[in-house]
Amino acid sequence: MLRRESDGLFLAVILLQADPGGSPIVSLLPLVAIFLVFYFLLFLPNQRRQKKQQAMLESLKNGDRVVTSGGIHGTIVGLRDEYILLRVPPDSVKLEVQRSAVTGVENPPEQSS
Repeated sequence: MLRRESDGLFLAVILLQADPGGSPIVSLLPLVAIFLVFYFLLFLPNQRRQKKQQAMLESLKNGDRVVTSGGIHGTIVGLRDEYILLRVPPDSVKLEVQRSAVTGVENPPEQSS
């Protein structure tokens, strides 16, 4: 009886170790699927966000109200290649900040007639 149990165990081990004999391409499909998931969930949205941020920075003009990454709200009074000059209320202090520090443009409040 011991012989039959050990034969069955031996056969199970042999079957588990057997090479599936499938195509190597099939074994790469999960890796390709994981890469595609990462691309569509992480890389693509990040690229879109960077393009949108770059377009916003390039479209800045005098008179725009902006917010910097430090939380400073001000109005653009001067533009240069890498820097912008902000006028910050209440004392109309002028600050020079890097253009890349601007995180957003504030929409002017709509006037109701």
